[in-house]
Amino acid sequence: MPVQVDNRLSGAAAIDHLTPSSSSSSRRLVKGNEALALGAIAGGVECFFGYPITPQNEVPELLSDLMPRLGRVFLQAESEVASINMVYGAAAAGHRAMTSSSSPGISLMMEGLSYIAGARLPCVVINVMRGGPGLGNIAPSQADYFQACKGGGHGDYRCIVLAPWNVQEMFEFPRMAFEIAERYRMPVMILADAVLGSMLEPATVPDEFPPAVHRPADWACTGRGARSHKNVVNSLFLSADELERHNLLLQRTYLDAQAEIRFDTRFTDDAELGLVAFGAAARVALSCVRQLRAAGQRVGLFRPQTLFPFPAEALRRATAGAKRLVVFELNAGQMVEDVRLTINGAKPVEFFGRMGGVIPSPEELAEFVTRQLAGDSSPKRAMATRTEEACHG
Repeated sequence: MPVQVDNRLSGAAAIDHLTPSSSSSSRRLVKGNEALALGAIAGGVECFFGYPITPQNEVPELLSDLMPRLGRVFLQAESEVASINMVYGAAAAGHRAMTSSSSPGISLMMEGLSYIAGARLPCVVINVMRGGPGLGNIAPSQADYFQACKGGGHGDYRCIVLAPWNVQEMFEFPRMAFEIAERYRMPVMILADAVLGSMLEPATVPDEFPPAVHRPADWACTGRGARSHKNVVNSLFLSADELERHNLLLQRTYLDAQAEIRFDTRFTDDAELGLVAFGAAARVALSCVRQLRAAGQRVGLFRPQTLFPFPAEALRRATAGAKRLVVFELNAGQMVEDVRLTINGAKPVEFFGRMGGVIPSPEELAEFVTRQLAGDSSPKRAMATRTEEACHG
């Protein structure tokens, strides 16, 4: 069954005191990218391979200090292409392996990620998104939704995609990602952005990080040893029938992964308009909801925490009483397609978005939502920011 999570805390741990004598947890202050690194360590990452790129550099920076001290492997590769293939090798040997990058760097990893998914290997990939396409800028964006959720490389593969919205989840999700990746033998991608990566918030994390415990898998390529056979991990199937059977197994796995669906709802019980947003955009959306509620408007928020598998049934249930939905994203409109597929014409689904690193204020979003509450569904209004800003500068 889908799991509903209501995360009301914010933030992650401080870096200054990682090895006190106790194994307790403390509520401290830290940056989002550093929380990702600490969450990976708490999750038992054994090997990290990466290459620098803004705005995620604090992730490898902190891991480069902590991993060797904890008896784990940190390696700065010569490129993103090398990084993802090193992850492939370490994962094939049964180790908890991870890489992190930002949008252009993740694009370079797509071939390797397709190989990893095709070989049914667990790993964790962190994408701290930035503006694009091309080099774009280092400002926050959510324009990598399609790439992450629909399979950015070749073939019919998917990654489980987790979308944190505060620094607490930036710590919790990497730890959870390793467990999920191993449960289904598939990659898990954490989709953050430049805002979440650079913000400071308080949160609760362990004060002490013990050495990673290696968990050997029966499918891992570790040599024959005492076995009568040698494990082989690859994604090459020369027979069409054999490749189809393998693809059907992958698709079955993706269906099974629906058990990992997670979401968060706020004020949806009586909402006549539902806002749908993920990640940093959901923070703006929640402020907007609170402002409109204070003004007497019944507006609620639905926040997917898993972008794939998408919480379709949960969205339908949570917004059953709403007359219309507004999807808010920091892109030109990507998750809105999954929302429209989910709602299937049962009610209007409008889109509001900003691109290029522009983050609208809660008041700007509230103005748009207020027009929707009044029944304004003209295409010009529904795509106001996307079109008018582009045309008029």
